[in-house]
Amino acid sequence: MSDNENNKKRRPLKSIPPDGFPLKTGLIWVLIIGAIVALFLLNPAKSPQPAVLNVQEVLELAEQGKIAKGNIRSDSTGGKDWHVMSGETTEPILRNAAGLETKAFTMSDRVTDSSYEKLQKTKVIVAKPATTAMTQLLYNILPFILVIGLLYFLFVRQLKSAGKGALSFGKSRAKMLTRDKDRITFADVAGCDEAKEEVGEVVEFLKDPKKFQKIGGRIPKGILMVGPPGTGKTLLAKAIAGEADVPFFSISGSDFVEMFVGVGASRVRDMFEQGRKNAPCLIFIDEIDAVGRQRGAGLGGGNDEREQTLNSLLVEMDGFDTQEGVIIIAATNRPDVLDSALLRPGRFDRQVTIDLPDIVGREQILRVHARKIALSDNVELAVIARGTPGLSGAELANLLNEAALLAARRNKKKVDMSDIDEARDKILWGRERRRVMDDKEKQALAWHEAGHAIVGAVLDDGTVPVHKVTIIPRGQSLGSTTYIPTKDILGRTKKQYLDRICTAMAGRIAEEFVTGDISDGASGDIKQATKIARMMVCDLGMSELGPISMGDNQDTVFLGRDITRSQHISEETARRVDAAVTEIITGQYKRASEILTGHRAALDKVAAALLEHETIEGVHVTEIIKHGEIKSPVVAVKPPKLPPADSAKPAGKSTSEASDGPAGAPAPSPA
Repeated sequence: MSDNENNKKRRPLKSIPPDGFPLKTGLIWVLIIGAIVALFLLNPAKSPQPAVLNVQEVLELAEQGKIAKGNIRSDSTGGKDWHVMSGETTEPILRNAAGLETKAFTMSDRVTDSSYEKLQKTKVIVAKPATTAMTQLLYNILPFILVIGLLYFLFVRQLKSAGKGALSFGKSRAKMLTRDKDRITFADVAGCDEAKEEVGEVVEFLKDPKKFQKIGGRIPKGILMVGPPGTGKTLLAKAIAGEADVPFFSISGSDFVEMFVGVGASRVRDMFEQGRKNAPCLIFIDEIDAVGRQRGAGLGGGNDEREQTLNSLLVEMDGFDTQEGVIIIAATNRPDVLDSALLRPGRFDRQVTIDLPDIVGREQILRVHARKIALSDNVELAVIARGTPGLSGAELANLLNEAALLAARRNKKKVDMSDIDEARDKILWGRERRRVMDDKEKQALAWHEAGHAIVGAVLDDGTVPVHKVTIIPRGQSLGSTTYIPTKDILGRTKKQYLDRICTAMAGRIAEEFVTGDISDGASGDIKQATKIARMMVCDLGMSELGPISMGDNQDTVFLGRDITRSQHISEETARRVDAAVTEIITGQYKRASEILTGHRAALDKVAAALLEHETIEGVHVTEIIKHGEIKSPVVAVKPPKLPPADSAKPAGKSTSEASDGPAGAPAPSPA
């Protein structure tokens, strides 16, 4: 036997925590005490049999004062009134049939009227209870009634409270919202004016339906709100509930799906039945893609529980027996996987797109969330809105909350601009992590980031300038060169994509200029550049292959697509694609090398400034390129006097990547 097996056998058992039992402690003690009492009643301790005496012997003992108590009860068995007497003597002076001493005795003959009078004179009769058939029956049934009642309250009520009853398993879990508790109105929603206008028609119709019915208008039966996560779809639904003076039911798409077949469809029917009883009303289904995914994808047949739930939803929204007055509002961030029958007019008549807010919308959102935060006078929400492109409403709310927490930890009474800048850098690029690096690693990192900064500043056309350069580890990168657009980017040109690839390649080139070697610090840059180049060739048609899309085979079967997969390009075309991607990357690599060679003096000065200050602003990089030195003062970055953060993952290779779409949040150029 091995040592591991011996250790397993000698290992002590884990102790059970006091709160780890499935039943309550009080219930356990009640069951234990009840079991003990039941055993005692069913198996009473056997006492000696009483002695049998006649009337004369009882009278003699009574005259001698040796009877402690006596009891006479009437027994009407057989239609006659029998008087049966029993009692106890003062001392165990009697012997029963087994020869054992005892104090208990019973009468062997019937007590007559004359003997009853004699016993009354001795004053040993304590009571004369009249036992009838009804009282005898009650004495026999009462213990069973008590036991059944105990079992009912201990078990049946527990099961009902836990499972809410077997009959209510298929009932709808939609919650009816109260109108006064935590009421949210359209004034609390910002950054989506067009969406508020569209859903505002529903509220206006519910308040004054005759206005639309006079000209033959019909309110949409369903409104589908589509948008990225965090853009305010659920918040807008809460605002509709606050504005509309009608019943509002809220439910999640996952509440319909259960492991038991038919439960989801039953809940859908029950939900619409509740809606018809409270019509006109609004029903909000959050994350409807959990139940409304495309049917017939090959994963599960017609008996699939999710498909039955979807079929029931389709029929209830616009089937043969449809009633007016129930308006469905649903939200999802995956409209591409929804079933086409669910999106047709008559079910979801209108799709409201809630996109990421623009610069005006971001400022409005910041003003809404800044109502509850004490802001300093130097905080300009318009400046924050310009510096946070691509952030959703939820991320902007998180930005102000992080700034408030940071100011509180620094013992400030108000949130100033420095707290918001630190919170923005933390959300976008991660928190600073002070790591110990030797001079050689620090030098290579400084030239790496200086290469990104020089090429990025030279190629900048005023759209995406350099924001900050640092060699302090942040997030998963050892250093970063960050860029913040001056406006919302809705699309990029081929030149802008090539400039991004050129900037990504500059870090490795600058590092090689100084050390004469290359390292794995540029792995994130290489992945980012390769991804952009392949997207240009395969999706955007920005190569010599022409405007041809060759990325159609990237869909996932589990999102409701076909099981079979066909190859859209030949092997020869695939080789040409690889050659075009290689040509783009090598060309921009050569271009970045030429730029850095022509600005070698500026490269050295930016790297020296990073080694001295660790963090410099984008304006400092521009001043070095134009004037050869830094003109503006450099604010020294001191380690924050805060509790140490959790240790992050080892940062040898960076995994941060910039957004490759037409629009997105700014991302660092990692080391």
